[in-house]
Amino acid sequence: MRFILVIISLFLITGCLDKNAKPFEVKNLAKSDIDMVADVNIKEWHKLTKELTIKLYKRNPKELRKVEGMTLSMRLEQLFPTERLPNGFAELNYSDGITAVPLAFSDEFEGDRVFALMAGITGMLHAAYDGKKEIFILDDLDQQKLYNSARNLESIAWHLNNRKDPSGQLYILSNGISPEGISNYSYERILGKLIGIQDLMADIIADKTSRTINRVVQGAASMTFLPI
Repeated sequence: MRFILVIISLFLITGCLDKNAKPFEVKNLAKSDIDMVADVNIKEWHKLTKELTIKLYKRNPKELRKVEGMTLSMRLEQLFPTERLPNGFAELNYSDGITAVPLAFSDEFEGDRVFALMAGITGMLHAAYDGKKEIFILDDLDQQKLYNSARNLESIAWHLNNRKDPSGQLYILSNGISPEGISNYSYERILGKLIGIQDLMADIIADKTSRTINRVVQGAASMTFLPI
């Protein structure tokens, strides 16, 4: 007990001496450097997926209007809740995570495709970190889940740019060039950042645990996604 108090005192003193240091939190004593990196990555994927959700709804406003009275704020509350629904979303046939993604590109689905896509992405990333918002020393992340989520994001990026309905129109508008000739590939950049985060975390965990990543070769056009 005395040892722990000494450590806490040292952290407090260091924090006082360094005016630019972040405030000390006792819970950080139960975190390794890798845990703190994981925490940063979790915050980053939340930030990036929120940004992607907002951008997709701005580009595809008709999707939001498919549910009467629905607003962007309500959608964000559904996608980023305090606790994720255990049995999926009713309007997505009670699916969530990677099983929801195919709905976004299905001819038969008549609901909100942006919601289906983002429920798929956010649910998958949530599962890749075992549903945790913070990582501690005793938590054991799975490098294969993190790696698989990166490959699935690559496939999702391909579908977003290539999947078209029977009339030849993209199911969900994203990257492209405006009639004025202005190119916009910001959607692709966000997905690229998400892929990079997941790949980096997978490699870090694999190195920490001396476990091997099964580096699967997956066809981008496939609608069969890797398990998380």
